[in-house]
Amino acid sequence: MLTDTVSSSVEQTVIDTAPRGLFIDGEWRKTARTFPVFDPATGDELCTVADADAADGLTALDAACAAQPDWARTAPRERAELLMEVHRALVADSDRLGLLATLEMGKPLDEARREIAYAAEFFRWFAEEAVRIDGGYMPAPTGGSRFVVARQPVGPSLLITPWNFPMAMGARKIAPALAAGCTCVVKPAEQTPLSMLALAEVIAAVGVPAGVVNVLTTTDPAALMTPLIHDHRSRKLSFTGSTTVGKQLLEQCARTVMRTSMELGGNAPVLVFADADIEVAVDGAVEAKMRNIGQACTAANRFLVQRDVADLFAQRLADRMAALPMGRGTKPDVVVGPLIDADAVAKVQRLVDDARARGATVLTGGTAMDGPGTFYPATVLVDVPDEAELCHTEIFGPVAAIGVFDTEDEAISRANDTPYGLVSYVFTESLRRGLRVSEAMETGMVGLNQGVVSNPAAPFGGVKESGLGREGGPTGIDEFLETKYIGVRL
Repeated sequence: MLTDTVSSSVEQTVIDTAPRGLFIDGEWRKTARTFPVFDPATGDELCTVADADAADGLTALDAACAAQPDWARTAPRERAELLMEVHRALVADSDRLGLLATLEMGKPLDEARREIAYAAEFFRWFAEEAVRIDGGYMPAPTGGSRFVVARQPVGPSLLITPWNFPMAMGARKIAPALAAGCTCVVKPAEQTPLSMLALAEVIAAVGVPAGVVNVLTTTDPAALMTPLIHDHRSRKLSFTGSTTVGKQLLEQCARTVMRTSMELGGNAPVLVFADADIEVAVDGAVEAKMRNIGQACTAANRFLVQRDVADLFAQRLADRMAALPMGRGTKPDVVVGPLIDADAVAKVQRLVDDARARGATVLTGGTAMDGPGTFYPATVLVDVPDEAELCHTEIFGPVAAIGVFDTEDEAISRANDTPYGLVSYVFTESLRRGLRVSEAMETGMVGLNQGVVSNPAAPFGGVKESGLGREGGPTGIDEFLETKYIGVRL
């Protein structure tokens, strides 16, 4: 078992033993081209992985289509047992897999291990859902016939996952697809391919048949995925990423009227009312802002604090943020790891500079760190005007921007003044206000007096330009099922 102090030899062993090829039809395949994977904490190259092209993509889709009939006919209990085996394998290997995620993505090791546990829970949850796929039977209102309703797998599914939760986001898509009886082709993000390849290795090791899960790594996702999206054999696309790319994919999917699930960008508001427990609010704010170094679609983006407690909340939050240890994620006690790359650092700095130019004041942080690595300190800004760019742009970094409100109606109006609607957070000790404001939030999820909402047993997803469909919870498997009505004449 790994300790919190990881030696360079252990790191190297984890990298050396990680798969690096394409996983197609149960086999690891090399490609003529490869691309490097970097450690964002140092800028060093970790290794190179296979770089798939359009021909590799079609080969993977061929494999998924060939495996689809048998996998759909596999007994739900058998599918469930395989998913439970994946759950057990991930839990048993969480130290190694967590370290792999830390090395390629940068998040602190403790948080990376929690991500592996989170990923494992999706396989356990959907193992339980696989045996509960239901249908219906009823007489026709006019008599003389019966309605039989069946739910069947939608078919071969294309799954596109982001870099920020390289294991968990794949699990959140693969687990329900397999539980429903769908095969899949998975494309992980270029920045963090190693975790998804490691998950494919685990899935194969527990006995999931060849062709059911295929994983393609690439530096040219458009060239790889466009032919697959336009192929009539692909029946489902599940994507997690930016709203801009999501809209482009929706246009492509319209060509074959493909089923889609979209988990897109966010602009999460945090509302702190004067009657809130300030310590609870600050704890929740740190959780909502600093999970994954702020690089999460659920990360708090805008803090709206009632005037009576604004100064107290801001100072308490700044003190907490300033005290968070920063460094390479493999070091003990680190909370603030590196951002994913130099472009991410430049974006965060640009947003902070814009807010300062518009009158915001920096209480802590505010300036990018010199290399090596792509580090940005935990930052708190106050007196941030609504016209600041970071109030309208997903920050994706460790910056808390605080503005002030006076009335409940004002807070709700400003919180909802965005095209996005993934998640919001509300802090108040009034049950009536909490429910009233939560219902008024134009978001798919609300954290009431808590800063983390993600849970495999709950439906995850947004409204407006934050997405379509839900992942997780009792409805998560529905995204991979079609409803068929059979009329029976008696």
